[in-house]
Amino acid sequence: MKLSQFRYNLPQELIAQYPAKNRDESRLLVLNKKNGEVEHKVFKDIVDYFNEDDVLVFNNTKVFPARLFGNKEKTGAEIEVFLLRELNKEQRLWDVLVDPARKIRIGNKLYFGEDDFLVAEVIDNTTSRGRTLRFLFDGPYEDFKKTLYSLGETPLPKFINRRAEPEDSERYQTIFAKVEGAVAAPTAGLHFSRELLKRLEIIGTHFAEITLHTGLGNFRSVDVEDLTKHKVDSERIIIPDKCVEIVNKAKDDGNKICAVGTTVGRTLESSVSTTGYLKPFDGWTNKFIFPPYEFNVPNMMISNLQLPCSTLLMMVAAFGGYDTVMEAYHTAVKEEYRFGTYGDAMLII
Repeated sequence: MKLSQFRYNLPQELIAQYPAKNRDESRLLVLNKKNGEVEHKVFKDIVDYFNEDDVLVFNNTKVFPARLFGNKEKTGAEIEVFLLRELNKEQRLWDVLVDPARKIRIGNKLYFGEDDFLVAEVIDNTTSRGRTLRFLFDGPYEDFKKTLYSLGETPLPKFINRRAEPEDSERYQTIFAKVEGAVAAPTAGLHFSRELLKRLEIIGTHFAEITLHTGLGNFRSVDVEDLTKHKVDSERIIIPDKCVEIVNKAKDDGNKICAVGTTVGRTLESSVSTTGYLKPFDGWTNKFIFPPYEFNVPNMMISNLQLPCSTLLMMVAAFGGYDTVMEAYHTAVKEEYRFGTYGDAMLII
């Protein structure tokens, strides 16, 4: 498949800048992948599509406040630093992205907070935008982490054209977030409220959890027309025994297995036996799913409405069928659904 096949006309005003008032009251487009039929619902109506012993698999990753704003030594120029991953606890080393990158060189010092509360030194240039920083902090590690996070903001994606606000620290986090390590929220999970989970529990559905620490690669543009030549960033995943047990039992019994989000879909498909069963795993995945692809584990998927040419849209098209999904997306634009991280959702059955 070609990159150009995933372009569609998305008016800028349909990219949601704020979340819906209540988590479970976003709109929900339900797509039947067998016949292409579309229904227009509210997200909490999702309970109507599940029965006893069906399974929803959630990503329990937790987003940390990864975006910092600091100043460069001498010039005082404002620099945005995006924390990607911690490399070494003892040495306070972090992989980061900096913007604007051209102004930052090895040896430069960056100052954060009032009265230059926290200082970092650039010790490596890994890519054109990437850097390694050493934070100069003498106290205990817990104090350092607390300081770092107190200076950080919720890392909203760039297509949300505003700085993070206090409400975002709660709304850009799922209610089942537990394992810290993501720099982007698993957005399909943002629509679930405690009341909705309770209603699903009452009808007898089961919940399973995986962990995928969502990285910035989700938002990186695809620069090649031939999708077989695109490489995705590796992300850390954990598939625990408990999840494997729940999912494989549902598979044996012929029940529905719903991947709540593309992160879950990719994780489940990253560790499959030759007979199509899920296997426990703790490691990294760089699996890139695009059409045509036969899914082994999930037979339902929830996803936000993804932006044009994104790898997330490609995966959704692989799950629902290219023509069927792209037709549904044209319908969503026409019906003025909200797109992106804080937008509406699609359930593919």
